[in-house]
Amino acid sequence: MWQPTAHAAQATDYPTKPVRLIVPNAPGGAADSTGRIFGLALSQSLGKQILIDNRAGAGGNLAPEIAAKATPDGYTLTLINAAHAISMSLYKKLGYDLVKDFVPMSHLVTSPYGITVNPSLGVKTISELVALAKTKPGALHYGSSANGTFLGGALLFEMTGIKLNYIAYKGGAPTLIALLSNEIAVALTSVSATLVHVRAGKLRVLAVSTAKRSPSAPDIPTVAESGVPGYEASSWYGLVGPLGVPRDIVARLSAESIKIMHQPETRERMIGAGLDPLGTSAEELAAYVRSEIDKWGKVIRSTGIKLE
Repeated sequence: MWQPTAHAAQATDYPTKPVRLIVPNAPGGAADSTGRIFGLALSQSLGKQILIDNRAGAGGNLAPEIAAKATPDGYTLTLINAAHAISMSLYKKLGYDLVKDFVPMSHLVTSPYGITVNPSLGVKTISELVALAKTKPGALHYGSSANGTFLGGALLFEMTGIKLNYIAYKGGAPTLIALLSNEIAVALTSVSATLVHVRAGKLRVLAVSTAKRSPSAPDIPTVAESGVPGYEASSWYGLVGPLGVPRDIVARLSAESIKIMHQPETRERMIGAGLDPLGTSAEELAAYVRSEIDKWGKVIRSTGIKLE
């Protein structure tokens, strides 16, 4: 059971020094935006500096590996995300256990993927995409750059019974370039990064992948609304610390996170960055993480994917 645990240290005067927040990606992008917007607000709330420590690498797994080994005193926090839940089933060997090695604090944000196509494909809805793909099984090219976007596509194709030819890219930007140049027909992309091309008429977002419409793109329907009920796949970020952080520090950070994520200024900044602010309890984050591990584990087993 993933629960806050006791620790011998006293936490009545926490924090007395700067707090490190490990971000599992390089500067730029949704993870970094989440960390910096949240970190600034948390710094103001706690009265101590929040030091952003970007740790990209190992398919996103370097950050949680470092965080899991940190002293559990509340001075090292980290962001976990969908890729880490996916990694629990994707890799045979992993340097951390998302359930056993961390204590949850708050589910901060979710960030939708856009089911995005090149307009030359001639489809405007998910239903039209499915119909076209069924007439050309394996002929359309689908691209992605990360575990989350790849499996989000795999889940959609499995639920709709269509087959697309997969092409892997080394990042979100190369994937967008491939989509813009018509090298691929379909991709799951970051909505915030895609909207500028949508407004220019160069790309079309058919639907967003989240269960509800995104505040950052309220006019775009969800996949579930578009004829695939029950579909949900998203990028998300939760705040955790290494197992053993004192209970009162966990409670303090959870409460501060909830307060921060409901502040109008923070919400406005998050939405402006293409992020949907949440701010849930520690218990809600724990339950969500377990559900994500279970969901993506089933998708991975059904597709037969496995990495060393």
